[in-house]
Amino acid sequence: MKGAKKEIFLTKKGLEDIALELDDLKQNVRPEVISQIKEARAQGDLSENAEYHAARDRQGQVEARIKELEYLLDNAVIIEEGKKGEITVGSTVEIKYIDDDETEEYTIVGSTEADPFNNKISNESPIAIGIMGKKKGDIVTIESPNGSYDIQIVSIK
Repeated sequence: MKGAKKEIFLTKKGLEDIALELDDLKQNVRPEVISQIKEARAQGDLSENAEYHAARDRQGQVEARIKELEYLLDNAVIIEEGKKGEITVGSTVEIKYIDDDETEEYTIVGSTEADPFNNKISNESPIAIGIMGKKKGDIVTIESPNGSYDIQIVSIK
């Protein structure tokens, strides 16, 4: 599987946020860390120089994050709007849990943008997989690790 590219689904806003973070890391953070390493190196003996080792650790973290963001950008697929009235990645959906008559609203996003605390669910989650391509009024059985349950699609935005 080495060398296989995985598509990363992102909204336009998610792509912009990643590009901004990458630019900040390259333009501001990376030069700052390099400067800290130079200053710490000037203090002499590197074997017992805590500032030097901390700066090198930070450099490793920054470079790893830069690589990660570059990978995301290289493999990004922008989420386009799908057919009207049909659930796709990028849709905001209100669903009703049939068993307990509760409703929830979720936005379906790519896995890198998922934020369950803000009701942004991954397109790879059981609910999203179950409702993709469905329409308002459809009743769907969701298969999850905790068992199956039925939901009804109340609205799609």
